[in-house]
Amino acid sequence: MRRTPGLVCLGSAVFVMLVSAAAVVRGHTQPPPQTPPQAPMQPPRVFGAVPPPTTPKGIEKLGPTVYRVGNVRIDTDKREVSVSGVVNDVQILEFIANTKGGYKAYESVLELDTNAIDFNVGLLLIGLERERSVTPKFHFDPTPPQGDPVEITVSWEDRGRRRRVAAEELVYNEMTKKTLPKGWVYTGSTFIPDTTAFVADLDGVLIGFVHSPAPLIEHASGFIGNYGAQKLNPNIGLKPGTTIELTVRALKRPPK
Repeated sequence: MRRTPGLVCLGSAVFVMLVSAAAVVRGHTQPPPQTPPQAPMQPPRVFGAVPPPTTPKGIEKLGPTVYRVGNVRIDTDKREVSVSGVVNDVQILEFIANTKGGYKAYESVLELDTNAIDFNVGLLLIGLERERSVTPKFHFDPTPPQGDPVEITVSWEDRGRRRRVAAEELVYNEMTKKTLPKGWVYTGSTFIPDTTAFVADLDGVLIGFVHSPAPLIEHASGFIGNYGAQKLNPNIGLKPGTTIELTVRALKRPPK
């Protein structure tokens, strides 16, 4: 597949822009994480030197308006980003999707076959902008996040037919017997202050709904009810290990 030099440069420029955004969050102090009393003990995490950021892949041109960054497919005409993945075997949910091998797989519905840098480059190429977002300042931040609106769908093969559901239908609250309402926004994640460590890349999360600073996309309202009540929706028949495709489509921004 022939790479377009100008687009490869664009990929590098986008990454430089991401690293430069660290200056925006320098000096910002996050309050300590707020963990509900019902929260399970999380797996141990080793802290030390901040790992280097993932290097973004070159941007390949597949068609007049279709590109690829790593495993992420971008259609700038449809304003869509798509990537394949697999359903995790998970009990309690906080996220819709984690990166390949991402740290938060134990509480994410899906593991996508990408890293946070490539996924974010794709989102930027369909017109989403970090400058218009209000990112959660800490885990379980009660302040609703803001940003460019997006629609997220998940599709898979089920006994010879293609099924597709909105991402909000994946999350089922066992107390309210309801799924999440519509309302996804691009928040763009953040950087660890005074470093080039991209938190979405470091934590390995792409899409969440509990209002955390790490994901690239968050739910505008998030879950309602006790922690631990959010499960994979049993009514859609999506089994662990199922191969899926997740698509993010940029929506028109509401008028000011």
